[in-house]
Amino acid sequence: MMKTPEHWSHRGLAAAALLPLAPVWWAGTKLRTALAAPYRAPVPVICVGNLTAGGAGKTPFVAWLFDQLAARGRTPAILSRGHGGSATGPTWVDPAIHDAATCGDEPLMLADGRDVLVSRDRARGARVIAEGGTHDVILMDDGMQNPYLAHSMTIGVFDGGFGIGNGWLMPAGPLRTPLAEGLARLDLAIINGTDETGLGARLPGSLPVFSAELRPDASVIEALDGAPLLAFAGIGRPSRFFKSLEAAGGTIVRRLSFADHHPYSQHDLAQIQEDAQRHGAEMITTKKDWMRLPPDWRSRVAMLPVSMEIDGDAALIDLVEQAITSEAGHG
Repeated sequence: MMKTPEHWSHRGLAAAALLPLAPVWWAGTKLRTALAAPYRAPVPVICVGNLTAGGAGKTPFVAWLFDQLAARGRTPAILSRGHGGSATGPTWVDPAIHDAATCGDEPLMLADGRDVLVSRDRARGARVIAEGGTHDVILMDDGMQNPYLAHSMTIGVFDGGFGIGNGWLMPAGPLRTPLAEGLARLDLAIINGTDETGLGARLPGSLPVFSAELRPDASVIEALDGAPLLAFAGIGRPSRFFKSLEAAGGTIVRRLSFADHHPYSQHDLAQIQEDAQRHGAEMITTKKDWMRLPPDWRSRVAMLPVSMEIDGDAALIDLVEQAITSEAGHG
């Protein structure tokens, strides 16, 4: 896994130098899509993804959506590729026996009270869920660009602080698909955090758009009793974690960023601990990172959970329910 390249945020020389490669990358993606025969599962599939590479808040949204649907009497299952894990699946995630190295950090985090299936082959995973007969909707975490499983509804999650970056295709920019083509696939959009880039104005007027915020658990900071903090994160956009930590009242004296899904070694953690001791600081990280720590380190590192809040959540769930009901009616 890699860190989000700095040139993705603006149209500078580094990005421009890679621009000739963008059509090549996109041609490969188009060919893969053209050759695919998407499987349509007998239960509705709600795909949650984004148009850009890097973190946007998809996983917290999937957790929120699962909980909301379950509260309405639905029996959802989450389908994940299991980024960073060795399991090819299909494997039902059990936090009692699995770790992040096996099933990936995001599925492990989601599996806290939720049914999560890891499968590199999404279509095969959807078949396993459907054949089990106990779930009435599949929530696919990421996979918007996966052409092998048909979606009943596609929800795009955007980072309000990053938007679409420089607006160029990979590798020159963060876009996984041309903007107009990607937006045309969406049935609903979530802007996570303050819209600092004017993204909302670029979205189609017919597209339902909802604002979301990640709320950190301030009690974690209170328990640290004002201690200075060494904050480290290996997620798509670590700066988002640092901002959340400060918003919750934390005082950060040292920030360390790693690649998304970075597997922390004993050497990494020993160096982080030494760094914290030099600064007289307590170590703290995200829940996603904490899941990747060796068990003997978890008691030494504080973890900041976040939960998603959505403005107009009832209207959003109504739209999802309409998509589920419509798909079930055609099944």
